[in-house]
Amino acid sequence: MFSKVLVSDDLDCINSGVANTLTLLGVNDIVKVQYCDDAYLKIKSAALKEHPFELLITDLSYVPDHREQNFNSGEELIAIIKKEHPEVKIIVYSVEDRKQRVANIMNELKADAYVCKGRNGLKELEQAITSVYNGQTYLSTQLQHLLHKSSHSEIDDFDIELVRLLSLGHSQEEISTLFKDRDVSPSSLSSIEKRLNRLKIQFKANNAIHLVSIVKDLGLI
Repeated sequence: MFSKVLVSDDLDCINSGVANTLTLLGVNDIVKVQYCDDAYLKIKSAALKEHPFELLITDLSYVPDHREQNFNSGEELIAIIKKEHPEVKIIVYSVEDRKQRVANIMNELKADAYVCKGRNGLKELEQAITSVYNGQTYLSTQLQHLLHKSSHSEIDDFDIELVRLLSLGHSQEEISTLFKDRDVSPSSLSSIEKRLNRLKIQFKANNAIHLVSIVKDLGLI
């Protein structure tokens, strides 16, 4: 089992619950922090002292307060740790369950496990810790189902950016101009109209506003 673990969550009660789970698994060296910057500095310092952390368990959302931070979210923390200390395993423990965000964290940021907080959260976290220690990745059961759904997930980055720009109040003409300025293809007004019509059919949306609402509810933007 891991011998040295860092737990990062802005709520002390969550940190304590995670620490108790680690203790039951036989982890003796557990450090708790409530800020992403503190987590980063602890990992850097431990590595320099040649007594590194083996595992980081972190939340994604940190409520801002009077302290100015260089890293304001779990994603930012994961990205820098994976870049500078790839040997450190990372488990996300969060209430966030939107498909796009989870997929980004697992596929792009390369987190080792993602566990949803909830009624069975600590039990699943225990399973995740054991799995990651044994060289495996882990996803909460509800997330496995979510990430394997194909009906609404088959849209690409172009579609997501198109709907995101719509959500910001841009007209189709403005989006066409923006895409042309960015060298994004296709960028013609007719192409954008066709793509939006296809998306409205795919998501069974009555209009563009309804489409934006559906895509937001699915966590795709």
